[in-house]
Amino acid sequence: MTDIIAKLRDESLDDYAANESLKVNSDFLRGRLMEDMADNATGAVSPDDTQLTKFHGFYMQDDRDVRDQRRKKKLEPLYSFMVRLRIAGGRMSSQQWLTLDDVARNYANGTLRITTRQTFQYHGVFKSNLRAHLKTVNDAMIDTIAACGDVNRNVTSTANPHRSAIHRQVYDLAAEISNHLLPRTRAYHEIFLGEERVAGGPEEVTEPLYTQHYLPRKFKIGLAIPPDNETDVLTNDLAFIAIVENGELKGFNVAVGGGMGSTHGEPDTYPRRGSIIGYCDVDQTVDVAEKVMLVQRDNGDRKNRKHARLKYTVDTMGAEGFRAELEKYLGYALGEERAFEFTTTGDILGWYQGEDGQWHYGLFVENGRIRDYADDNPIHAGMQIMSGMREIARIHDGDIVLSCNQNLIITSVKPELREQIDGIIDRYRMLKDVTPLRQHSIACVAFPTCGLAMAESERYLPTLLDKFDAIMKDAGLENDPIIVRMTGCPNGCGRPFMAEIGFVGKAIGRYNLYLGGDFTGTRLNKMYRENIDETTILEELTPMIHRYAKEREVGEHFGDFVVRVGIIKATENGLDFHTA
Repeated sequence: MTDIIAKLRDESLDDYAANESLKVNSDFLRGRLMEDMADNATGAVSPDDTQLTKFHGFYMQDDRDVRDQRRKKKLEPLYSFMVRLRIAGGRMSSQQWLTLDDVARNYANGTLRITTRQTFQYHGVFKSNLRAHLKTVNDAMIDTIAACGDVNRNVTSTANPHRSAIHRQVYDLAAEISNHLLPRTRAYHEIFLGEERVAGGPEEVTEPLYTQHYLPRKFKIGLAIPPDNETDVLTNDLAFIAIVENGELKGFNVAVGGGMGSTHGEPDTYPRRGSIIGYCDVDQTVDVAEKVMLVQRDNGDRKNRKHARLKYTVDTMGAEGFRAELEKYLGYALGEERAFEFTTTGDILGWYQGEDGQWHYGLFVENGRIRDYADDNPIHAGMQIMSGMREIARIHDGDIVLSCNQNLIITSVKPELREQIDGIIDRYRMLKDVTPLRQHSIACVAFPTCGLAMAESERYLPTLLDKFDAIMKDAGLENDPIIVRMTGCPNGCGRPFMAEIGFVGKAIGRYNLYLGGDFTGTRLNKMYRENIDETTILEELTPMIHRYAKEREVGEHFGDFVVRVGIIKATENGLDFHTA
C-alpha cells in the first residue's frame, strides 16, 4: 500500500471532499443500497447512495419537463435512472443487440442511446425495473460495473475491430485493459444480481488496485490507430496512440492528462488535451495503464473534486515530473515518442471492405439516439432505426460495433446479405440526407433528463444544423465538413472543446460559442462569444463561413482558418484555454 493511501487510512477525512469518507465508509460500495432498492415508498435512493450508484453504472435523474407540474401537485419528482453499459470498444454480437433492444422496450423508455464513449445508455429506468434491467443485461454477458464513478470507465477503441488484424489487436488490448482495471468488490452482484455475500479478506485483497478509497475522480482510457482518431484519443486521461511499422503493431505513444470538463466562471477549471510523455511496447500496455491509474490514485487531489482529474495532477507535477513518477511505479523507463499523424476524427459511413475483403456498413445515427420516429416528426420523419436494426440483428451473425461519434457499424457482413440489409435500411427509412456538416456533429443528452443541463442539446442541435446547412450551401460548402459539437453544460460529455465550432449551454436558449479546434482532434478551441442566442449565433457564423469559403487555402479546414486569419487565438493547452 502506498504512503498516501496509508495516510488516508490512518487520519481523519474531515479535510477531504465528502465523497472520500463516503467511499471509505461504504463497505466497498454497498452502502445502504440493498435497503434503498427495497423501499417502494419513493422512486429515489438516498443522497449518499446516489453517489454510490454511479460506481455500479447508473445515475438517478428526474424528468425536468414535468418537474414543475409535479411540484404543484405536491408529488415528488418523476425519478428514474440513466443506466450505462460497460462495453469495451463498443463491440457486441447480434444476439446481444437483440437482448439490449428488449431491455430498452421492457425496462426503459423504449430507446437506445449511443454515448460518445462507445457504449449504450438507457433512460427512464424506474427503480422498480432496475434489478430486472441489470440482470437481463448480465445474462447477455454485459454489465454496467464501473461505467460511472471514481474508477476506470469504459475503454474506447477503434470503431471496427474487424477492419484489419491491427484493429483487432488494438481492440483486444482495450478489452484486456478494461477487465484488468475493474473493481473487485462483489457489491454489484449481491445487490442487483442476488449473489450471496461471502466473507472476504482484508481491503487490499478486496480491492487490490483501488483500495477502499478508489480514485479521486473518474478515469478514462482511449486507444487510436493513426491516421484515424475516431476516439478523440487526446481527450482521455490516458491515451494510447498505436505505432504501426511494416504492417506490425510495435507499441503505443502514451499521452496523459486529457479531459473535457470545466465550470462556467471558474478559470481554475479547464479542458485539456493529453500530453505525450513517451512510448511503450505492446506487451507493456496493460502495465502502463495500471501504473498511470495508480499514480493518479496516489497523487490526485482528494480535497477539491473540481481539481481531482488527472489533467490537474499532470499540470501540478508537470508532464516530465509525471513521467518520472510513473517510471518509479513501472520499474522501467518509457521510450521516446515516435512519429505519427492524425488526419480525421470521423467514421467511415456506408459500405466498405476491410483488410481481408469482408464487408462492413457504417450507419449514421444522429446524436446516437436509436428509436422509431413518427411520420410527422419534423426532423426524423418516419425513421425506424430501432425496428430496422432489430431486423438486421435477426439475420446478421456478425458483430455490431458502436463508435465514439455515436454511429454504429454492422461488421463482417456475408456477401449474400448485403442486398437484404440495403433493403431493410431502405424499408425502415434508416437513412436521411446527411451532409458532411451533420455527419461530423455530436450532441449530449441534456434536457429533459440530465440534472447538469443548463440548455438543450440533443433536441436542439438538429434544428440548428438545418440552418447551418443552408448557410453552407449558400457559401458553396455543402460538400465540406466542419466539426460541430454541442453540450448542455460545460461538463464536456460531447467533447465540445475539441470542435471547430463548439456550443456549450449557459442558460435556456443561450450558449457560449467556441472556435478554433482542429479537424484531427489535436487542438483545443477557445471561447469566442459568451451567452448568446440563436439569432446572434447565426449573425456571427454566417459571414465567417462565407469568408472561409472565399479565403481558405487548399485543404484548409475551418478551425485552422479561423486561427490563421486571426479570428481566434490558438489554444496551446488547458492552461491557456481562458486566455483571449
